[in-house]
Amino acid sequence: MRVSLYAMKRVAALAGMLVAALLLGGCANDARPPSASSTPSTPSPHATTPGPTGSPTPNPLASLTLAQRVGQLFMVGSTASAAQPVTLDALAHRHVGNIFLSGRTSLGIDATGAVVKTFTALVNTTTTAGLPLLIATDQEGGFVQVLQGPGFSRIPSGLDQGAMSPKALLSSAQEWGGQLAAAGVNMDLAPVVDQVSSATSAPNNPPIGAYDREFGFDISTIEEHASAFRDGMVASNVVTVLKHFPGLGFVTANTDTSSGVTDTVTGPSGQNVGIYRNQIAARAPCIMISSAIYARIDGTVPAVFSRKVVSGLLRDRLGFTGVIMSDDLSGATQVLAWSPAHRAILAIEAGVDIVLVSKDPSVAAEMVDAVLAKAHSDPIFATLVDAAARKVIVLKSSPPIGP
Repeated sequence: MRVSLYAMKRVAALAGMLVAALLLGGCANDARPPSASSTPSTPSPHATTPGPTGSPTPNPLASLTLAQRVGQLFMVGSTASAAQPVTLDALAHRHVGNIFLSGRTSLGIDATGAVVKTFTALVNTTTTAGLPLLIATDQEGGFVQVLQGPGFSRIPSGLDQGAMSPKALLSSAQEWGGQLAAAGVNMDLAPVVDQVSSATSAPNNPPIGAYDREFGFDISTIEEHASAFRDGMVASNVVTVLKHFPGLGFVTANTDTSSGVTDTVTGPSGQNVGIYRNQIAARAPCIMISSAIYARIDGTVPAVFSRKVVSGLLRDRLGFTGVIMSDDLSGATQVLAWSPAHRAILAIEAGVDIVLVSKDPSVAAEMVDAVLAKAHSDPIFATLVDAAARKVIVLKSSPPIGP
C-alpha cells in the first residue's frame, strides 16, 4: 500500500482551509522540577487570522473537538511486526493521530503494509476527524533500521552514507523512501545531523558516534549529506525529521539509558546549531528535540522541557516554523524523574508539537488525558495545543516540504 502525503490532501476535509502562514510555537515558561507547576506567560494567537485581503482565514481546527486536537499532538509506538492493542486503543479512544513503528522486523514490505493498514482502517470522523495518520519509523541505516526483509534494502550506516557522493546518496535515499512509501510509511525519523568532533572521540559518544550514526566529522559533509538524504526521501513523498536538536554528538552517555546526561560544549551559536540553521533555510519540515541538558543554553532541565531551547533558540532565533517533535518521552531514562503526564505537558509548554511515545505506549493514555484536562482548564495552554495541532495538520495536508 502506497500512502503519500499528496494523497492525504484528499483524505482530510480540512485541507482546503489551511492558513498560508503557520502560527509560531509555545509561549510557556521553562519547565520546573516535577513537584512544581509550569504556567505559560503569554498566549499564542488563536484560531482565525487575517487573510491577504484582511478577511478572516478559515480555521483548519474548526471541525475538530478539543480531544481530537490533543490527539494530533501525539505519536504512539507499536511494534513494527504487529499492531499492539494498546496503540490501537490510543487511536480509537483517545484520537491519537500519529503512529511510530518500533523495534525490528524482517517481515518485509507487504507484511509491514498489512500492519499499517490495521491502523489506517481506524481513521474516521470519530477518531481523527478524518485526518490521516503520520506513520513513522527509524530508518536511518546501519544499526538503526527498523524495517527489513523482502523489499527493503539494507541501508548503510550514516558514516558510510557520508562516504558516498551527495548525488549517489540522494538516489539511494529516493529508493529507500520509495520502499517506505510502498509499505504505507510516510515519515522517517532521520537524518541524524549530530556533529561528533572526531573519529577518535566517536567511540566515547554512546548515542551517535559509537553506532556510526553521524555522516562525518566536518560541517560541510554533514550538511551536504543531510540535504541529499532529505531530498531523496522527499522525492518519494516521505517526510524527514532532523535530529537531535541542538546535538547529541558531545555527550558521554545515552539519554535512553542514563539520567543527568549533559552537554557542556554546545552553545546557542555553536557549529552544530548552525547545521540546523542551514537546513531550516532549505525548508526542513520537522526537527526532533534532544532530551539532553545543555549547560550553555539552559542547564536546568532537559532540552525538550526548555522554553529557552525550543521556543527561544529553535523557533525565535533560528526562525523554524515547521513541526517540532520530542525524542521518546515514554521510556527514556533521562526523563523518568517526571511523571508521564508532566512530561507531556512540559514539552508542549516548551513549544513541542508532537510528543513521541515510542518505547512504552502504555503511558500514552495518561499523557493524553493530562494534556486534555489541562487544555480544558487552562485557556492559555489550550492556545498552545491549537497552535501545535495546526502545524501538524498543515504538514499532513501538504506535499513533503523540500528545497
